[in-house]
Amino acid sequence: MSQEQMSQLAGIPRPTWSNLESGSSNPTLTVLVKVANALEVPLEALIGPERQSVKLYRADSLPSQQRGKVRVRGLLPESIAGLQIDRMEFPPGAYMVGVPHTPGTREYLTCEIGKAQLSVAGTTWELEPGDVLVFRGDQKHAYRNLSSGTTVAYSVVALAPVVE
Repeated sequence: MSQEQMSQLAGIPRPTWSNLESGSSNPTLTVLVKVANALEVPLEALIGPERQSVKLYRADSLPSQQRGKVRVRGLLPESIAGLQIDRMEFPPGAYMVGVPHTPGTREYLTCEIGKAQLSVAGTTWELEPGDVLVFRGDQKHAYRNLSSGTTVAYSVVALAPVVE
């Protein structure tokens, strides 16, 4: 976007935006809040210390929970608004009921190892390694391991915005 477009979006004069880009200004907190909102980033991203460009998260440091016999581990160490990605590990015969999300949510399920079954609103699908099933995540749904060994599947949930 041009400086003019960004300054309009932020609600600040274009010369102010230009001075911010060149590093020749000492902006007020009010200006920084407007800029952060226009860029859709937290204020800390503008004034905080520089973040590391690479950070390793060990598997045992990621959020994890046991849902019955199924181990569900988040794959995102930092939250991203409207997005949830989980790794689900099903021992043989394990079954898990999903929680319906907000209306308009899309869910993507892919099987990596084994054979997964997904039931959505009374219809059942079987997924083998590499298969991806896309469905409305705002419906009743459940997962099951159909293989004699461990099944690993990944769920990507694109949450619909909550309308107030």
